[in-house]
Amino acid sequence: MAAMTYESLVEAVRERFKDVDVSSVPGVLAYQFNIEGKVEGIFYVEIKDGQLHVEPYEYYDRNAILTMNGTNLLKLINGKLDPVVAFTTGKLKVDGDMDKALELIKFLKK
Repeated sequence: MAAMTYESLVEAVRERFKDVDVSSVPGVLAYQFNIEGKVEGIFYVEIKDGQLHVEPYEYYDRNAILTMNGTNLLKLINGKLDPVVAFTTGKLKVDGDMDKALELIKFLKK
């Protein structure tokens, strides 16, 4: 497996979310991901007007910040790490609106 980079991580998240149906989401939901560990970086996931965007930037007017390392993020988006377990074991930190964070995670389960 190729070494994980910030770029490959963002690409993996983008890929994972590209077919997710967010048409039922009203308004705007925005999440900033802070990646820690060997691979560091920040990116955001925004759901707006029924479209989902993943971009390699900070997002100031966000609902929540999710902090975790790259390995756990990949496990999370690939269904190998349960979000609730990740949170309760401290692998995932959520800063901000917990309900909104859970809403995003709900889309990963589809």
